[in-house]
Amino acid sequence: MRSFRLIRVAVLGLSLAWTAPSYAQNFEGLDLAGQSKKKKRTTSKKKPTRKSRADKAKPVPVQEEGADDDAAAASSSEAPTSVSPAETAPAAAPSTPAPTPASPPANTGSMGMGLDLTQEAPKPAAPTMSFDAVDVSGKTADRQRLDVAVSLFKNDEYEKASMAAHELLEDPKLAGLHTEARYVLAKSLYRMGMYHSSLGEFSKILSLGPSTKFFKTSLEWLFFISRKTKNETVILDEIARHANQEFPEKYRNEFRYLLARYHFVRGRALDQVGQPEEADKSFSEVKRLALTIPRTDPFFPRAKYLEGLSSFRNGSRQKDAAAKRANGEMLAAIEAMKEVVRLTRPVPGKTADQAKLDKSLRELAFMQLARTHYGMQQNRFALFYLGKVERGNTQWLEALFESSWANYRVGQYEQALGSLITLSSPFFREEYFPEALILKAVIYYENCRYRESNIILQDFERTYLPVHDQLEALVKKNMEASEYYSVLSDVQKKNKDGLEKNETDIILERILRLALTDQDLRKTNDSILELEAEMDAFASRADTFKYSELSKALLEGLKVQRTALISKAGIMAKGKLETELVALKQLLANGLRIKFETTTKEKEFLEEQLKAGGRTAIVKKYKYSVAVQDDQLYWPYEGEYWRDELGTYQYTMTKGCIERDTANRNVQSAEAM
Repeated sequence: MRSFRLIRVAVLGLSLAWTAPSYAQNFEGLDLAGQSKKKKRTTSKKKPTRKSRADKAKPVPVQEEGADDDAAAASSSEAPTSVSPAETAPAAAPSTPAPTPASPPANTGSMGMGLDLTQEAPKPAAPTMSFDAVDVSGKTADRQRLDVAVSLFKNDEYEKASMAAHELLEDPKLAGLHTEARYVLAKSLYRMGMYHSSLGEFSKILSLGPSTKFFKTSLEWLFFISRKTKNETVILDEIARHANQEFPEKYRNEFRYLLARYHFVRGRALDQVGQPEEADKSFSEVKRLALTIPRTDPFFPRAKYLEGLSSFRNGSRQKDAAAKRANGEMLAAIEAMKEVVRLTRPVPGKTADQAKLDKSLRELAFMQLARTHYGMQQNRFALFYLGKVERGNTQWLEALFESSWANYRVGQYEQALGSLITLSSPFFREEYFPEALILKAVIYYENCRYRESNIILQDFERTYLPVHDQLEALVKKNMEASEYYSVLSDVQKKNKDGLEKNETDIILERILRLALTDQDLRKTNDSILELEAEMDAFASRADTFKYSELSKALLEGLKVQRTALISKAGIMAKGKLETELVALKQLLANGLRIKFETTTKEKEFLEEQLKAGGRTAIVKKYKYSVAVQDDQLYWPYEGEYWRDELGTYQYTMTKGCIERDTANRNVQSAEAM
């Protein structure tokens, strides 16, 4: 009996000894410097699976107190059937039945500590586990969003790339990525053909200053945009803002040309508002910049042309023709234009675009050479250069008109009238050449054809007096600059839509053509129309882009650009209309003077006839011939117009009062020509 009690005490002691280490096991899984060597060997062999961790955690006394008691009771009841207590103690742990541990409640009362270490204990490297969700390559989730936009751009998905970049720009927390995102947006818009929108985004990058990451490359993109837009002047202001920056070598000469053009436009505007001193500075800068471009550079001819125009402007201050012929600036202008002509000769090896630009520039150089010689009263030289303008080209009608005046000066009335027949043909009814009728009347007047001269002047007044009145009414309204352009824009829209026009609209249409004879205004008008076309193009985009926040922002930006361009065009239009009003007043006054002189001559003619009993004849028949060169065909003109005959007409004066051998009596001597 006593030995039985001793056995019970021994079993109870073994049970207590087994449960005693449970407090130390609560810290299993933590990296403790004081851990025993035995523990280190156990954990370093192989990383256990979650199942082995769970099994290892079974002995931990985290169950409620009742379960612990049951386990202890079971252990004590089986002990008598086993071997001696001294041997069973170490082997009892793996064979002791224990319930499978379940997820304990959030607040456990085990051991009175309120901690649940059953799931945390198996994690062997807790400090490193907290960084598992971080991309160790250094790319955050925000950076990855930007990379997505870049990837879309590289895959030619420009609409998606632009919207992805815009989303980043809309997040103020991503300010560090805004510049790069805007750069992706600007490039995407360029690839989509939205050049004005792209220019707006690049301008925002450039406004951040030269220290910005994408400053230099954004400057380069300005040149790409200038080549795509109809009017390169839309970027001149932007380029002028950064004139002091160092441009990439391959774009440096293009930059110098564009900056020279900016100063040329600025100088001409200053002349128009009566600030010649400031204008002198701009034109001097044009000449300085032109000298910095190498002769072999493609932009040299264009810069040389601007240099020639600047010299012509300075030399034109001389009012006397003889003084102009001796003026160094006028001679420099002639040499500059001759250089342009030499450099723009058609040669093989040029691209189609370059050949087209050279042809247009060559034509302008011929026109300027003719005007320079005409101003110096070297009329035959002027006729030579005007004859170089090819039939049907942009400057052809201007060349015909100006050659009419040059021919009149040297007494070649038939050639002058032949050119005027082309200008009055139905093919060019929409063109604006009011002075042509005055010249025609003067030629008939000088040939004593007074009745025809009066008929021509009546036709002139009937056509252009309403234009004068409407023009004067517009100028006197003293409207805002943008309103002047709006008047012209309405006429353009009616023409485009093919709407019916009343008498006032027809007159305004003539005023529009008059205003658009100004090159700068015409180019600005082209920019406005191009910008409006870009705005209309949003309707053809995919719905995801069309109705996006980006589209709304871009449209607002384009509206701002359009308002600025309209204001600029309005100022130009107002200035042009005021200038042309003065010129039209002068022409009407000249017409009245010619009328007065014609009436006086008719009176004198009738008085002489009365004195001579009606036997005096002032107007005599001319001798003429219809012979033509071997490669030409004579075809009598009977009032009809054929397109292939335009520019070849020669008007034959059959009667008049001028002796043929003295036809040049009122013209300068041949030595001065």
